[in-house]
Amino acid sequence: MQTIHLSYPIQNADILPFAGRKVIAIGDFDGVHLGHREVIGRAVENARRLGVPAAIMTFDPHPRELLGQDKYSRLLSPTSYKLEVFEELGVDCTYVLRFDKALMQASPQQFVDRVLAALGVEMVVVGFDFTFGYKGQGTPDTLCELGQGRFAVEVVRPFRMNGVKVSSTAIREALLDGRPPAATELLGRSYGVRGVVVSGDKRGRQLGFPTANMDLTENFVIPAPGVYAVQVLLDGSWYQGVMNIGTKPTFHSGKVLSLEAHLLDFDADIYGSTIFVKFIDYLRPERKFSGMDELITQLKRDVDTARIKLGQIE
Repeated sequence: MQTIHLSYPIQNADILPFAGRKVIAIGDFDGVHLGHREVIGRAVENARRLGVPAAIMTFDPHPRELLGQDKYSRLLSPTSYKLEVFEELGVDCTYVLRFDKALMQASPQQFVDRVLAALGVEMVVVGFDFTFGYKGQGTPDTLCELGQGRFAVEVVRPFRMNGVKVSSTAIREALLDGRPPAATELLGRSYGVRGVVVSGDKRGRQLGFPTANMDLTENFVIPAPGVYAVQVLLDGSWYQGVMNIGTKPTFHSGKVLSLEAHLLDFDADIYGSTIFVKFIDYLRPERKFSGMDELITQLKRDVDTARIKLGQIE
């Protein structure tokens, strides 16, 4: 898959890679959940049927972040991670369109003329709730009207599971409520975050449970504070583990949030390494312990419970 970064209005499109006819799926696709995959999948199917490239158009930064909606300062899938997921879906290229003031103020007509028509699209695939143009004035119906005689439009209906619409909002709520399995069901895969292992206070090693302190490399949504059963990707290999998200109240009175992963049956220096942590299940809330002995006893229980959750033992 080739990634092409663009700014509004698009100029000299004829010299861009994949110039000419194409089918394109448009959306912010935060999370690339099952509903998003339905939209992208339809674009790929149509492209193969028409014998043209399949493309995605997404936006950076997230439109709602630029509009000052604080919850979108953290994302289910920051752009670089989202691109990795796109590549798995069989698309030929992704256009990352910079969402700035000029694009935000473009009318629906201008978006069609200066973006879609400029790129020479043959078909556009969008979700039922897609909006575009100034203040989201454009809807799928608007897109169909403006595209007449220039490109076809397919609108994908809501994707539902057990009668509930799959949405990025529902996934965020599941994670912020400490319900990773619910997020997994909606995403079609386990939710994860990526970061670099940095030096901490090394108290975990003193307790007999060394931890990898994680500094997130991008603005991922952080699940609710608590202790989780996790899987950790390190140097191409997966490890089972336990992660604590919280402020470590037994030892600190501050409110600085930290992410610490204890890898089961593992003992190596991995400072500076990049790890990817998938959240499998929630074990318990973070709490303050009376002392080291009580904490160690609980940590042992956490490891035993995590092994069960992760399928190591019955």
